[in-house]
Amino acid sequence: MPPRVAALTSEAAAARWLLSAGAVRQRAEAMLARAERGDSAHFVYRPARLAPTVDIVIDTIRANYPSLVVPFHSRWRHFEAGGNDRWAALSARTAVDGAERARIRFDLAISSVLLDAGSGPRWSYLATDGARYTRSEGLGLASFAMFSNGMFSADPDNALRCDATALLMLDSERLAQAMQVTDANPLAGLDGRTSLLIQLGRTLAADPLHFGTPGRIGNLFDFLRKQAPDRRLPASSVLHAVLEAFGPIWPGRHSLAGVPLGDAWPHPAFAGDDAGMGFVPLHKLSQWLSYSLIEPLQEAGIEVTDLDQLTGLAEYRNGGLMLDVGLIEP
Repeated sequence: MPPRVAALTSEAAAARWLLSAGAVRQRAEAMLARAERGDSAHFVYRPARLAPTVDIVIDTIRANYPSLVVPFHSRWRHFEAGGNDRWAALSARTAVDGAERARIRFDLAISSVLLDAGSGPRWSYLATDGARYTRSEGLGLASFAMFSNGMFSADPDNALRCDATALLMLDSERLAQAMQVTDANPLAGLDGRTSLLIQLGRTLAADPLHFGTPGRIGNLFDFLRKQAPDRRLPASSVLHAVLEAFGPIWPGRHSLAGVPLGDAWPHPAFAGDDAGMGFVPLHKLSQWLSYSLIEPLQEAGIEVTDLDQLTGLAEYRNGGLMLDVGLIEP
């Protein structure tokens, strides 16, 4: 095999591996081992603080969920802000079959998750219950209202969908109005959110394998359903589909052999490593999105198995916990 072809084949194999739940866990374990050896340039790991950290987590779980039935960390929790299950109310007045209900839930969850980025400290959203919500809850309720009102649908007879045609017609002015943005209520990254949704529209239109024709987010449900002929689907398959399908929407990300790597970044600890080409994958938002798709799949009668193939999310709440309790120190 010519050297260039061999290199491309190696890169393609590395890209496939990096777009997997197993790669996230394996690289995280390697990073932990590095910190345990004292090789981290930025953090000191304090193993004596692990047990107290676990105790805090257990106590918090028992305080909030005494039955130990813990709901998924997913977008659906934000739609229940203020004790009002808005999806349940919307679903109750929507007469569709089970498969279409799953498509609608995919449309809603994915469009909402992709609108969720740091809102900034001054933005809030006045919901229909008269309360103001900030951060992820506010963004979730704003996107829920946009979706419910048909802002993401180009079909006048079917408001509850998110399709390529509607997304390609979005602009920052419409998004700002829907998210109640004013000079006194500024939202960080408004233009970036708009660009992301427009790029999502382009991706839906260009990928009939995952999104059908015409392109619609909800058709990803049918793609996943075909992978579960026995009505069982590993959680890692959900994540892999999400990473493959939505990889092209992210600006400024790395790629290997033409494959977008998503939330994966080079780290000097793995320089010269052929297996992952020096990258550490996190896939934080994609894993959160995957958790948000489990409930729609379950409601449609598909059992999502092996949930522990996914990981906790590499985000500031979890990192902040470890810093607060001294498990890691700068």
